[in-house]
Amino acid sequence: MANLIVYYSRKGENYWNGSIRDLSKGNTERVAEFIQRAVGGDLFEVETVKPYAKSYYECSEEAKAELRANARPEIKGYVEDISKYDTIFVGYPNWWGQMPMCMCTFLEHYNLSGKKIVPFCTNEGSGMGSSERQLKSICKGAVVAAGLSIHGAEAGQAEAKVSAWAKKNI
Repeated sequence: MANLIVYYSRKGENYWNGSIRDLSKGNTERVAEFIQRAVGGDLFEVETVKPYAKSYYECSEEAKAELRANARPEIKGYVEDISKYDTIFVGYPNWWGQMPMCMCTFLEHYNLSGKKIVPFCTNEGSGMGSSERQLKSICKGAVVAAGLSIHGAEAGQAEAKVSAWAKKNI
């Protein structure tokens, strides 16, 4: 069986050690690529049909509104055959202590019973928040492993840490 690394990542304006920085590649995408290099597998980026605001602060408010509404934003696509994967790494930025709601849209599309879900997130100090509990609620019948939290501003230098963690989880 193969590994799947599915992630949502924000490019553009991001909070970065107390200021706003424009990123050409999102922090979560960097971590997802490190996982792929370490353990192999297919990468799949979750993309929303309606893009979030370019402004970090506006995006943050949009994310908060989606969370409060328990929204399921429409996404551009899905993995065609998820049955061929036994381990699914699920990556996201920690927004308001949770996964972005588009990740719920993606995960709820599938029956993940019997799968191993391995979460990872990037954040600026909030760790995993309650996202592991959120995943256990969404991924009924799956085993949800302990997640890995990476400080977003350090994501580019975290390959050794990410690699060691990923190898322990396959």
